[in-house]
Amino acid sequence: MTDWLLALVPTYGLWLIAITTFCSCLALPFPASVIMLAAGGFAAAGDLVLWQVIAAALAGAVAGDQVGYHAGRIGGAPLLDRLRTSPARAGIIAKAQAVMGARGAIAVFLSRWLFSPLGPYVNVISGSMRHGWATFTIWAVLGEAVWCGLYVMMGRAFGGNLSAASDMLGSILGLLATGTAVVGLGWWLLTLLRREGAKGSSQRRN
Repeated sequence: MTDWLLALVPTYGLWLIAITTFCSCLALPFPASVIMLAAGGFAAAGDLVLWQVIAAALAGAVAGDQVGYHAGRIGGAPLLDRLRTSPARAGIIAKAQAVMGARGAIAVFLSRWLFSPLGPYVNVISGSMRHGWATFTIWAVLGEAVWCGLYVMMGRAFGGNLSAASDMLGSILGLLATGTAVVGLGWWLLTLLRREGAKGSSQRRN
């Protein structure tokens, strides 16, 4: 399907990009990242306008996030239970719930681009947990802007060389994910040490 969609980019352009990112944010198997890389290449060649490509990708992604959020808000826990019937989804949902419980709004932002497989499920969980719509929307839009801008600009920089652009992005995102995990672990350890220190001080006073 990926090759077929790539062949349609020059013809259907912005509509195809928006529909692809929209479907991707609903956990449908559409290769949004590859399409954005290719669209960036077409923008470099002058076949598409760069800002319009980014805007179309962003519009589709934001719309998909909103559908997922409101589906979770309406469907609640029963919807999550239905999604968990798939073993593959159950594992991803468990990770998304853990991330949301620990990080909240930051999890929404990071799951747009750094941990993107969690994104569609974070949307539904945010809605089902009734997180504030405005806060969700702000962080989701910021995260999607990073995702769309990063992939389209990388595609433009590599002139549509999907293999080279994908390899470079994989390396960059891998380093960022590792760095984020290290920072998170350090913060957890620091918090734990502070709690232990406060507990020790309290015991000495007693």
